[in-house]
Formats: sequence, C-alpha cells, structure tokens
Amino acid sequence: MRPVSMPSPSDRRHTRNDNSVQAIGIIGGSGLTRLNALQVDRQEIMTTPYGEPSAPLTFGRLDGAPVMFLPRHGSAHSIPPHRVNYRANLWAMKAAGVERVVGMAAVGGITPPMGPGMLAVPNQLIDYTWGREHTLFEGDLTGVTHIDFTEPYCGQLRQDLLQAATRVGVSVHDGGTYGATQGPRLESAAEILRMQRDGCDLVGMTGMPEASLAAELGLCYACLALSVNWAAGKSDGPITMAEIEHQLQDGMGRATRVLAAVAGA
Repeated sequence: MRPVSMPSPSDRRHTRNDNSVQAIGIIGGSGLTRLNALQVDRQEIMTTPYGEPSAPLTFGRLDGAPVMFLPRHGSAHSIPPHRVNYRANLWAMKAAGVERVVGMAAVGGITPPMGPGMLAVPNQLIDYTWGREHTLFEGDLTGVTHIDFTEPYCGQLRQDLLQAATRVGVSVHDGGTYGATQGPRLESAAEILRMQRDGCDLVGMTGMPEASLAAELGLCYACLALSVNWAAGKSDGPITMAEIEHQLQDGMGRATRVLAAVAGA
C-alpha cells in the first residue's frame, strides 16, 4: 500500500542499531552485482514503506573500510532499470545508518572525453525517464515540498572520489552531464544526437530517480560512472554485448580500487 505520508527513515524499527552509520553505501550497477573484494560480515533483509529493496543489504569491509553494498539490479542482475525500486533502495540505506552513497553506473560515452574505459564523476544530469516512482513526498501530506536540485550530486563526495582516484593512481574524468534514459533498450542515434545537443556527455538508465531520492532523504550521493561503449551513432558498427562485457571486466577493477580508497578516507 502507498504510504499516506513520507515515513522517517530515522525510525530504527526497520534495522539494528549498530556501527553501520560509519559505513559508506555502494549501489552496484551492471558489472558490479557482486563486490568480490568485499569481506562480508552479514546480510540484512530490509522492509520499507515502499516495498522490498533490490536485494538484502550486505555489510562488510572493503580493504578494511566499512561499507554497505546493495546491487541495484538484484543479486542475479534480473531487475531492469525501469523496474528498480529506487525508493525502497534509498530508504533502506538511509534507515541502515548510511550517510554517504556512491552509485556505480555502466554508461555509454557521447562526447570525446568519455570513450570506452573512462571512469567519470559527473556533476550534472538530465532526466529523460518517465513513469518511475520518483518521489517520497506524495500522498496525504501536510504541505508540498520542493527540494533544491541545482547541484544533483554531493560536492564533497565528488571531491572525495576524485582525490581517492588520485591516491590509487586511477584516471578519472572530473565532471560531465549524465543523461538518464528509460531503457531497457539502448538509444537510437537520433536520440543520442538530441542528448548531445542538450549537453549530455554520458548516457545511462539508472541515474534517476536515484539521485533525486537521495537528495530528498538528505543523503550525500555521487555517481562513479564507467563508460563501457560509445553511444549509438558515435562509432562504426552496432553496439555489442561483447564490447560492453570487455570494458566491464577491465574497468570494474579500477572502480573497486577507487571505492575502497574513498571508503577508507
């Protein structure tokens, strides 16, 4: 049932009161269904007013640093982008005591700096999705709430990611605009041209409403994006899953090094 008001995720009846408040939250995307380097302490099945999260929350340590991990597409990578329960995922992380969240994303590159293999920490986004449950502020509320979304990503966490990448010797592009499309199909060449005219550098399917829900919950949220292919019309020939898998295998190791460094900062 839809809640009649936005519940407070500070209500700890939905989780144990433990040391997870110090952990950084990591939402794994395509290619990061499992965080293989994570030393798992425990898993916890969460219930939320918005239904079930994509998977149980996994608490553990990444290179000795406490983290909480949640695979966005489910443990078996079976949930398509438009069916992810973003509200339950973010609410559960907040209720578990997480204050900082990194959303990993596999994306397509649109502009020249964002070629396959590039890691990026975008600073802006444009939402092209539709029909998704995109807000916690609905139902019989006492008033209308408008959050400021001028800067969709947490500036401090963006800088932490960039500095962590420098410390571990991983090249990461600073900035760029993420265009969030509906999926699960890839885009047409004409759609990518429109997105480029709009100012998009990267295209993905999960950036929204994840970022705006994090903002509604007061979470410090940033995106670490891995370009796994040129977007439609930006290279010769079709986009192949073999190309994407190759870039995922190569790039997620570097991404994990950055995640471990920022978790331990």
